[in-house]
Amino acid sequence: MIARLLLQNTIFVIAMGALLFASAGTLRWPSAWVFLVTSALVGPLCGWWLYRIDPGLLAERLRPVIQRDQPGADKAFMIAFMVWLIAIGLDRRAVASNVPLALQALGFVLYLACTLFTMWVFRENSFAAPVVKLQAERAQHVISTGPYAYVRHPMYSGMLMFFAGVPLCLGSWWGLAIAPILVLLIAVRIRIEERTLTAGLSGYADYAARVRYRLIPGVW
Repeated sequence: MIARLLLQNTIFVIAMGALLFASAGTLRWPSAWVFLVTSALVGPLCGWWLYRIDPGLLAERLRPVIQRDQPGADKAFMIAFMVWLIAIGLDRRAVASNVPLALQALGFVLYLACTLFTMWVFRENSFAAPVVKLQAERAQHVISTGPYAYVRHPMYSGMLMFFAGVPLCLGSWWGLAIAPILVLLIAVRIRIEERTLTAGLSGYADYAARVRYRLIPGVW
């Protein structure tokens, strides 16, 4: 399982680097190297931690990101994510943005904060699969502790920090401007996931009635 984790993380980081550097037309992009090297280190570290505390969840997270009967919104999100990275690279090629170094540092901190927050989510929810589905074979049940006491989809809440942090870290106003499209696709995914959970997971409707907000407390 660890070997598969290392392989999957390596492929993911190389793919992101290929999209960023190819669209930027240069390898001379220090902030991109910082982001990619950090991702190459953080991914295996977080995966090893998850292997120690919840190998079942790690096995689920290592399954293909495109699976049978997967909602179209998931596939649309993957395409939009790749387009987002390409746009950030094109921004670098055009030298269109001038993001202050302090904001780039803030973006890097947001990226790390997203990672730590996601680890908290994983610790609370052993059923945080990468795709929308019910996991009857793993006796899935409603989780209402930790961040789930405040919002129904905290892993997506953490992704808001990712969508803001990465373009800032990479010095791209274009990436930051496009990020709301990814958030919109996440909102669509949440709607689909909630219909699936309400229909098939015992107690989820009552949980949704208790915890009113999906993504941001007091907002939505």
